[in-house]
Amino acid sequence: MLEIKNLHATIDGKAILNGLTLSVGPGEVHAIMGPNGAGKSTLSYVLGGRPGYEVTEGSVTFNGQDLLSLEAHERAAAGLFMGFQYPVEIPGVSFVQFLREALNSQRKLRGEEALSGGEFLKLAREKAALLKLDPEMLKRPVNLGFSGGEKKRAEMVQMGILDPSFAVLDETDSGLDIDALRIVGHGINAIMRQPGKSVLLITHYQRLLEYVKPDRVHVLAAGRIVKSGGPDLALQLENEGYEAVTA
Repeated sequence: MLEIKNLHATIDGKAILNGLTLSVGPGEVHAIMGPNGAGKSTLSYVLGGRPGYEVTEGSVTFNGQDLLSLEAHERAAAGLFMGFQYPVEIPGVSFVQFLREALNSQRKLRGEEALSGGEFLKLAREKAALLKLDPEMLKRPVNLGFSGGEKKRAEMVQMGILDPSFAVLDETDSGLDIDALRIVGHGINAIMRQPGKSVLLITHYQRLLEYVKPDRVHVLAAGRIVKSGGPDLALQLENEGYEAVTA
């Protein structure tokens, strides 16, 4: 589904990714772990098409398409979803209206009919209930006044509404308490643990992986994958640290 080959990328002329190669098949969950500054968030930004990140070498193929040739909104319409470490607040923009416009814009690009207001509200309530988020919160401006956990749950509601085939989740566990972590983990499973859907989960800690069981775990250091293994690798990293495992 996602094939990354020898990916090199820079920001402001500084090399961050240095020959990263990774393959994620349909129906798989892969976790990426690594020390600060390893390039984890840069990888998510490059995949999402964030401006300022320049790919200098390598390729990324998504469902047979050249992902790097697509604009950010085209990547989203093709089925790619980005979950951010720090979801932004957008004063003056209703969350429910934002979500409806995002969904119908993607449907239009795919040649599908827009959802009516009633159809969309039914869908939004269903996904909010899945993440145990009060649907009244969706009437607020985007993320305004939300706690860290509420922002992450709201972002998972957005993922459920957009229904992507591939999700890149950058430290979704950041800022979550024990209960919110469990809810978000179960939400990811309910939305993405389906045939033909895949997840690239970027995290510092093993705790989210207790709920979202990965098929593969990769260690990213100095801009490339330096070690890969099964779920036990995450436990080993937790117990021994990155330096001991990658030495």
